[in-house]
Amino acid sequence: MKRKELLMNGLLIFALFAVCAEAAGTLQEKVESTTPIPTLSPPEGNMTFIDGVTWCVARPGVPQEDLQNALDWACGQGAADCSPLQPGGHCYQPNTLLLHASYAFNIFYQQNGNSDIACNFGGAGTITKRDPSFGPCKFLASETSAASALMSRSMRMMGAAFLTALQLRVFQDVYY
Repeated sequence: MKRKELLMNGLLIFALFAVCAEAAGTLQEKVESTTPIPTLSPPEGNMTFIDGVTWCVARPGVPQEDLQNALDWACGQGAADCSPLQPGGHCYQPNTLLLHASYAFNIFYQQNGNSDIACNFGGAGTITKRDPSFGPCKFLASETSAASALMSRSMRMMGAAFLTALQLRVFQDVYY
């Protein structure tokens, strides 16, 4: 009986180790681009810099049609919450395509792990370290969304470890 208990405890420890190792492996630092792209954060002139925090904004100079298509995609299929861009919303004014696209791009970028590809939008988006927020219009920052994603991932890993331990305990009770 002791041998079976030791075996079950060993399996439990192995399962917990495997879950923790996977959690540690998912924590990777974001590699910054080696080629900086000069951008003006909407609205033009906002020069606030916060080290380690990134936003996705619309690239100035992109054709209006391309910006509009990317904005429509981000607010539609991309599932970005664009309600603040509606008339009366806290990011509606100034009513410019560049600002609205920047807000929508950033929401999509933050909701999708701050990866470079989540800020592409067919070349219409670019990552910046300049906070594009202004007045009542606050752009979600990567630091906030990264912490949220880390917490969510940690909770999933803890849940998986708990379920594994519970399954092993049930297995032990049934077969021993």
